[in-house]
Amino acid sequence: MADELLRAITEAKEKARERKFLESLEIAINMKDIDLSDPKNRINEEIVLPKGRGKDVKIGVFGTEETQFKVKGVADYIYGPEDLNKFGEDKKGFKKITSGIDYFLADVALMGTIGKSLGQVLGPRGKIPKPLPRGQDPVPIINNLRKTVRARSKDKKTFHVPIGTRDMKDEDLAENVGAVIKRITGKLDKGIGNIESLFVKTTMGKAVKVEVTKLS
Repeated sequence: MADELLRAITEAKEKARERKFLESLEIAINMKDIDLSDPKNRINEEIVLPKGRGKDVKIGVFGTEETQFKVKGVADYIYGPEDLNKFGEDKKGFKKITSGIDYFLADVALMGTIGKSLGQVLGPRGKIPKPLPRGQDPVPIINNLRKTVRARSKDKKTFHVPIGTRDMKDEDLAENVGAVIKRITGKLDKGIGNIESLFVKTTMGKAVKVEVTKLS
Protein backbone atom coordinates (compact mmCIF):
# COMPACT_ATOMS: atom_id res chain seq x y z
CA MET A 1 0.00 0.00 0.00
CA ALA A 2 2.71 2.47 1.02
CA ASP A 3 4.56 2.42 -2.33
CA GLU A 4 1.41 3.10 -4.35
CA LEU A 5 0.33 5.93 -2.05
CA LEU A 6 3.79 7.49 -2.15
CA ARG A 7 3.78 7.39 -5.94
CA ALA A 8 0.40 9.11 -6.17
CA ILE A 9 1.23 11.76 -3.57
CA THR A 10 4.56 12.61 -5.20
CA GLU A 11 2.92 12.84 -8.62
CA ALA A 12 0.08 15.02 -7.29
CA LYS A 13 2.59 17.46 -5.83
CA GLU A 14 4.68 17.52 -9.01
CA LYS A 15 1.67 18.21 -11.20
CA ALA A 16 0.37 21.03 -9.01
CA ARG A 17 1.43 24.60 -9.73
CA GLU A 18 3.06 26.64 -6.99
CA ARG A 19 0.49 28.81 -5.22
CA LYS A 20 0.72 31.88 -3.02
CA PHE A 21 -0.90 29.92 -0.19
CA LEU A 22 -0.24 26.58 1.42
CA GLU A 23 -2.40 24.02 -0.33
CA SER A 24 -3.99 21.11 1.45
CA LEU A 25 -3.89 17.58 0.11
CA GLU A 26 -6.99 15.45 0.00
CA ILE A 27 -8.20 12.14 -1.27
CA ALA A 28 -11.38 11.62 -3.28
CA ILE A 29 -13.06 8.27 -2.65
CA ASN A 30 -15.60 6.82 -5.08
CA MET A 31 -17.62 3.94 -3.64
CA LYS A 32 -19.56 1.23 -5.43
CA ASP A 33 -22.11 -1.51 -4.70
CA ILE A 34 -23.47 0.28 -1.64
CA ASP A 35 -26.96 1.64 -0.96
CA LEU A 36 -26.48 5.11 0.46
CA SER A 37 -30.20 5.79 0.58
CA ASP A 38 -30.01 3.80 3.81
CA PRO A 39 -28.36 6.08 6.42
CA LYS A 40 -26.70 3.13 8.17
CA ASN A 41 -24.55 2.55 5.07
CA ARG A 42 -23.23 6.10 4.96
CA ILE A 43 -19.73 6.98 6.04
CA ASN A 44 -19.57 9.41 8.95
CA GLU A 45 -16.25 8.98 10.70
CA GLU A 46 -13.80 11.14 12.59
CA ILE A 47 -10.29 9.86 11.99
CA VAL A 48 -7.12 10.81 13.85
CA LEU A 49 -4.28 11.31 11.36
CA PRO A 50 -1.11 9.76 12.80
CA LYS A 51 1.05 12.56 11.36
CA GLY A 52 -1.39 15.38 12.01
CA ARG A 53 -3.15 17.73 9.62
CA GLY A 54 -0.23 20.08 8.98
CA LYS A 55 -2.47 23.07 9.65
CA ASP A 56 -4.15 24.88 12.49
CA VAL A 57 -7.45 23.34 13.62
CA LYS A 58 -9.83 25.53 15.60
CA ILE A 59 -11.57 24.12 18.68
CA GLY A 60 -14.53 25.71 20.46
CA VAL A 61 -15.69 24.71 23.95
CA PHE A 62 -19.02 25.29 25.68
CA GLY A 63 -18.38 24.88 29.38
CA THR A 64 -19.10 25.77 32.94
CA GLU A 65 -16.73 28.04 34.82
CA GLU A 66 -14.67 25.02 35.91
CA THR A 67 -14.28 23.73 32.35
CA GLN A 68 -13.51 27.19 31.04
CA PHE A 69 -10.62 27.39 33.49
CA LYS A 70 -9.27 23.99 32.39
CA VAL A 71 -9.28 24.82 28.68
CA LYS A 72 -7.97 28.36 28.95
CA GLY A 73 -4.93 28.68 26.71
CA VAL A 74 -5.71 25.34 25.03
CA ALA A 75 -9.05 25.82 23.26
CA ASP A 76 -9.32 28.54 20.62
CA TYR A 77 -12.81 29.71 21.60
CA ILE A 78 -14.50 29.38 24.99
CA TYR A 79 -18.20 29.96 25.62
CA GLY A 80 -20.24 29.85 28.81
CA PRO A 81 -23.87 28.88 29.44
CA GLU A 82 -24.88 32.53 29.07
CA ASP A 83 -23.70 32.49 25.45
CA LEU A 84 -26.21 29.82 24.47
CA ASN A 85 -29.20 32.17 24.74
CA LYS A 86 -27.34 34.84 22.78
CA PHE A 87 -26.47 32.41 19.97
CA GLY A 88 -29.98 30.99 19.97
CA GLU A 89 -31.41 34.46 19.40
CA ASP A 90 -28.94 35.25 16.64
CA LYS A 91 -28.58 32.05 14.63
CA LYS A 92 -27.34 33.94 11.57
CA GLY A 93 -24.46 35.32 13.58
CA PHE A 94 -23.79 31.92 15.10
CA LYS A 95 -23.55 30.37 11.62
CA LYS A 96 -20.66 32.74 10.89
CA ILE A 97 -18.95 31.69 14.10
CA THR A 98 -19.27 27.98 13.29
CA SER A 99 -17.65 28.47 9.89
CA GLY A 100 -14.38 29.33 11.60
CA ILE A 101 -14.44 26.47 14.11
CA ASP A 102 -13.63 22.89 13.14
CA TYR A 103 -14.84 21.07 16.26
CA PHE A 104 -16.88 21.83 19.36
CA LEU A 105 -16.78 20.27 22.80
CA ALA A 106 -19.34 20.82 25.55
CA ASP A 107 -19.99 19.82 29.14
CA VAL A 108 -22.55 17.02 29.32
CA ALA A 109 -24.82 19.26 31.39
CA LEU A 110 -25.09 21.71 28.48
CA MET A 111 -25.68 19.22 25.68
CA GLY A 112 -29.47 19.23 26.00
CA THR A 113 -29.69 23.00 25.81
CA ILE A 114 -27.27 23.12 22.89
CA GLY A 115 -29.30 20.53 21.01
CA LYS A 116 -32.54 22.46 21.46
CA SER A 117 -31.25 25.95 20.75
CA LEU A 118 -28.39 25.38 18.30
CA GLY A 119 -28.89 21.89 16.92
CA GLN A 120 -30.44 23.11 13.68
CA VAL A 121 -27.27 25.09 12.97
CA LEU A 122 -24.67 22.60 14.19
CA GLY A 123 -26.32 19.36 13.03
CA PRO A 124 -26.31 19.91 9.24
CA ARG A 125 -22.68 21.05 9.47
CA GLY A 126 -21.60 17.95 11.34
CA LYS A 127 -20.51 20.08 14.28
CA ILE A 128 -22.65 18.88 17.17
CA PRO A 129 -20.32 19.17 20.21
CA LYS A 130 -18.62 16.15 21.62
CA PRO A 131 -19.74 15.70 25.24
CA LEU A 132 -17.23 16.18 28.04
CA PRO A 133 -18.08 13.92 31.00
CA ARG A 134 -17.86 15.57 34.39
CA GLY A 135 -14.37 15.36 35.85
CA GLN A 136 -12.66 14.37 32.59
CA ASP A 137 -9.60 16.33 31.53
CA PRO A 138 -10.52 18.08 28.26
CA VAL A 139 -6.94 18.94 27.25
CA PRO A 140 -5.98 15.52 25.74
CA ILE A 141 -9.28 15.49 23.85
CA ILE A 142 -8.58 18.91 22.38
CA ASN A 143 -5.05 17.94 21.39
CA ASN A 144 -6.38 14.81 19.66
CA LEU A 145 -9.03 16.77 17.77
CA ARG A 146 -6.32 18.96 16.27
CA LYS A 147 -5.16 15.87 14.36
CA THR A 148 -8.65 14.72 13.42
CA VAL A 149 -10.42 14.83 10.04
CA ARG A 150 -14.05 14.10 9.25
CA ALA A 151 -15.04 11.67 6.50
CA ARG A 152 -18.71 12.08 5.52
CA SER A 153 -20.27 10.54 2.46
CA LYS A 154 -23.84 11.66 3.22
CA ASP A 155 -25.88 10.12 0.37
CA LYS A 156 -23.15 10.57 -2.24
CA LYS A 157 -20.87 7.81 -3.49
CA THR A 158 -18.02 10.30 -3.94
CA PHE A 159 -16.60 12.24 -1.01
CA HIS A 160 -13.37 13.99 -0.06
CA VAL A 161 -11.16 13.70 3.00
CA PRO A 162 -8.24 16.06 3.83
CA ILE A 163 -5.01 14.25 4.63
CA GLY A 164 -2.53 17.06 5.27
CA THR A 165 -0.76 19.95 3.59
CA ARG A 166 1.60 20.22 0.65
CA ASP A 167 4.63 21.02 2.80
CA MET A 168 4.37 17.76 4.73
CA LYS A 169 6.68 14.86 3.90
CA ASP A 170 5.33 12.44 1.32
CA GLU A 171 5.89 9.55 3.73
CA ASP A 172 3.84 11.27 6.44
CA LEU A 173 1.01 12.00 4.00
CA ALA A 174 1.04 8.38 2.85
CA GLU A 175 0.74 7.21 6.45
CA ASN A 176 -2.23 9.54 6.94
CA VAL A 177 -3.93 8.23 3.80
CA GLY A 178 -3.36 4.67 4.95
CA ALA A 179 -5.09 5.44 8.25
CA VAL A 180 -8.08 6.95 6.46
CA ILE A 181 -8.44 4.06 4.03
CA LYS A 182 -8.14 1.48 6.80
CA ARG A 183 -10.84 3.18 8.84
CA ILE A 184 -13.26 3.63 5.95
CA THR A 185 -12.86 0.17 4.42
CA GLY A 186 -13.32 -1.26 7.89
CA LYS A 187 -16.85 0.18 7.80
CA LEU A 188 -17.72 -1.28 4.39
CA ASP A 189 -19.22 -4.75 3.90
CA LYS A 190 -16.75 -5.65 1.14
CA GLY A 191 -13.87 -3.56 2.45
CA ILE A 192 -11.64 -2.36 -0.38
CA GLY A 193 -14.06 -4.15 -2.72
CA ASN A 194 -16.53 -1.30 -2.17
CA ILE A 195 -14.03 1.26 -3.47
CA GLU A 196 -14.53 2.00 -7.16
CA SER A 197 -11.62 4.43 -7.43
CA LEU A 198 -9.39 6.66 -5.37
CA PHE A 199 -7.60 9.92 -6.21
CA VAL A 200 -5.07 12.21 -4.53
CA LYS A 201 -4.93 15.93 -5.26
CA THR A 202 -3.83 19.27 -3.90
CA THR A 203 -6.48 21.93 -3.27
CA MET A 204 -6.29 23.33 -6.81
CA GLY A 205 -4.20 20.68 -8.51
CA LYS A 206 -4.98 17.81 -10.83
CA ALA A 207 -6.24 14.53 -9.41
CA VAL A 208 -3.89 11.55 -9.56
CA LYS A 209 -5.42 8.10 -9.57
CA VAL A 210 -4.37 5.54 -6.99
CA GLU A 211 -4.46 1.94 -8.18
CA VAL A 212 -6.92 0.43 -5.71
CA THR A 213 -5.83 -3.12 -6.54
CA LYS A 214 -2.40 -2.30 -5.12
CA LEU A 215 -3.81 -1.26 -1.74
CA SER A 216 -5.09 -4.64 -0.58
